[in-house]
Amino acid sequence: MYSSVYRKIEETADRLQRIDPGLSEIFQKCYPNTLETTVELLDDGTSFVITGDIPAMWLRDSSAQVRPYIQLAVDDPDVQRMIRGVIERQARYLMLDPYANAFNKEPNGQGHSGDLTVKGPWVWERKYELDSLCYPVQLCWDYWEATQDRMVFSETVHTMFHRIVEIMRVEQRHDRDSEYAFERTGCPPSDTLPFGGRGTRTNYTGMIWSGFRPSDDACKFGFLIPSNMFAVIILRYIGQLAKEIYRDHSLIESAYKLSVEIEFGIETYGKVKHPEHGWMYAYETDGFGNYNLMDDANVPSLLSIPYLGYRDANDPVYRNTRKFVLSPDNPYYSSGRFAQGVGSPHTPPGHIWPIGLIIQGLTSIDPIERDDLVRMLVSTTAGTGFMHESFHPDRPDTFTREWFAWANSLFGEFICRWLEQKPE
Repeated sequence: MYSSVYRKIEETADRLQRIDPGLSEIFQKCYPNTLETTVELLDDGTSFVITGDIPAMWLRDSSAQVRPYIQLAVDDPDVQRMIRGVIERQARYLMLDPYANAFNKEPNGQGHSGDLTVKGPWVWERKYELDSLCYPVQLCWDYWEATQDRMVFSETVHTMFHRIVEIMRVEQRHDRDSEYAFERTGCPPSDTLPFGGRGTRTNYTGMIWSGFRPSDDACKFGFLIPSNMFAVIILRYIGQLAKEIYRDHSLIESAYKLSVEIEFGIETYGKVKHPEHGWMYAYETDGFGNYNLMDDANVPSLLSIPYLGYRDANDPVYRNTRKFVLSPDNPYYSSGRFAQGVGSPHTPPGHIWPIGLIIQGLTSIDPIERDDLVRMLVSTTAGTGFMHESFHPDRPDTFTREWFAWANSLFGEFICRWLEQKPE
């Protein structure tokens, strides 16, 4: 099963062996980790994908975990069936609750049952995160681009596209039109929304409100710029798929129109002039002139802008933003003996995320920087051979989450691209 994946591992590992045997060994552990430990093929034709050490399926994580295998699906029916199954299950979940970020395999009521929100038995957690609406569309688009397999485009997926656009429209005017609220008691402030679960007030900008970040932490201000950038891109995908697959003129028009409005909002309300770095993108804003200047390693992030497809890596505003993100001006940038990179308020202070290092590598135009990042990643697994959620840059054996499949998949993706960019 998944013969193309193991051929890819063998070919890549042989080449890596000539460069660095330790890197080859880590790649062989990380690249198949999602398939070997987190994917379950269900009798209904769908695929259930846990994140690793949490027995629930996140819309974001499950998409990112299987994304590196898409290019191998062209000639591998097993990979096709697995990815089609992920997309179909994600679509069914979004029909159940488009505001939830994580779901159970069955309607068993597991997860955060005490939260003050409208929560059904399928839902593990109901934190509304704009990126959770984006990732399933990205997965659909990438799969279609790679395989031209129309089987994935069920009527459930069609309805999902409509639902995503509908929810984004509502959340353009969250304060006026949305019924969503979320509160959690007895927790840090990052796990709940203030003001009766409605979040801080926002002005209309054209952007989409998000309650939580891709870290699952609460937004300080409701317009999370990287997630809105992601939305711009995936709405274009929806418009194109509505045209090519469904011939749905209403969906084509609504998706493209919304994409233009969001981009206007980002470019008008989402940029600030930093005294040292010049014009750059903020991480969050409320549309009233208040900004949160930071970046978080979780994707979508400001660092990931070219990876998302919103702007080229040479774009001058992105270059300025990148300089800010990879400097002490970013409050979640840290450095130590073994690594320097972006962390997150979601994990202990001073920790660096492998995902942040990997995204830095995937968006770098400097081969020396990419080589340095590969060395950092190889030297900070604490002997486990796997990527972790975060680690201390002076003491890599101090880390969070030993089993975090998203980071392992992303590492595999980075190493494959890194090799493609290196001369034989």
